[in-house]
Amino acid sequence: MSNPIDDLRNDHSDFSRNAESLSFDNPWVGFEYWLSEAVRLQELEPNAMVISTVNASSMPSSRVVYLKEITDQTLVFYTNYRSAKGQDLWKNPQASLLFFWPGLERQIRIQGQVRKIDERMSDAYFASRPRESQLGAWASHQSEPLSSEEEIRLRFEQIAAQYPGKVPRPEHWGGLALSPSKFEFWQGKPSRLHERLVFEQQQDQWVVYRLNP
Repeated sequence: MSNPIDDLRNDHSDFSRNAESLSFDNPWVGFEYWLSEAVRLQELEPNAMVISTVNASSMPSSRVVYLKEITDQTLVFYTNYRSAKGQDLWKNPQASLLFFWPGLERQIRIQGQVRKIDERMSDAYFASRPRESQLGAWASHQSEPLSSEEEIRLRFEQIAAQYPGKVPRPEHWGGLALSPSKFEFWQGKPSRLHERLVFEQQQDQWVVYRLNP
């Protein structure tokens, strides 16, 4: 039986896009600059991020969500509070984020505390979503077992009939904001001598240091 990974093997000898050394003085400046570069250079899904949480049994879990807002030095995403990630964060409000932009040979790891955002902010974002997405937030009992596709389609149709006009935001759906306490910027370099620049918050200031690749 062939191994599909064999077809992907390479020596990554082309890590040559980042000639300059990392020299950010502030992690937010670096983050917003790299994100804007990912958007400008048309990285696929530049605001996609992996969020990792830990449940009550200390089992980690990861999934991809979308960064929707940057406000008051927090990173905001939206979810069903009753989902697996929502339940994890209720019991352990700490998470790790990972942005990966392969075309730029860059990634950023971020760790921090998570909290619910103001309900008015969640209301405003929910109101801006397409109607189908609004109905889907009601119809999906996220992370719960599903007997068939017909079950969720039927719930969707029932919700659509219940709200023929404006769709209110479900109380169990809204925004979460991560307040970073640590950033790690990684960029590829030739010979796998990749750069890793870390900003860690200690006593309300950022301590900066480098790591071996």
